[in-house]
Amino acid sequence: MLSPKRVRRRKVQKGRRRGKAYRGSALSFGIYGLKALECGWMSNRQIEAARIAINRHLKRTGKLWITVFPDKPLTKKPAETRMGKGKGSPEAWVAVIKPGRILFEIDGVAKELANQAMKRAQYKLPFKTQIIERWED
Repeated sequence: MLSPKRVRRRKVQKGRRRGKAYRGSALSFGIYGLKALECGWMSNRQIEAARIAINRHLKRTGKLWITVFPDKPLTKKPAETRMGKGKGSPEAWVAVIKPGRILFEIDGVAKELANQAMKRAQYKLPFKTQIIERWED
């Protein structure tokens, strides 16, 4: 699963999930993409589950790009622990997703096949998404 090789700080603050994505909001690599419509955190497990769902449906045809990376550590205190005594230890890695962010891109497959693959990935994600297509002039 995806995780950073090294980080500057072991624990980070939660931050605020608001605003729109300006970076990463346009298709860069593929013809078809999966775009986020809501704010949220996307864990490395959810990214991996969506990637597997897309690849299994495409049957190794075409090319898939993952355009998000989980670089934020998510901390959690152990179960049945009293309040206080500091912040918990890092448990998982998440990517901060804002509306408009492109999550996955596909190229080299038919439109119908790409739509079905993206539809399967949508079921794995914790927020609303939209399947988009690059405009060809």
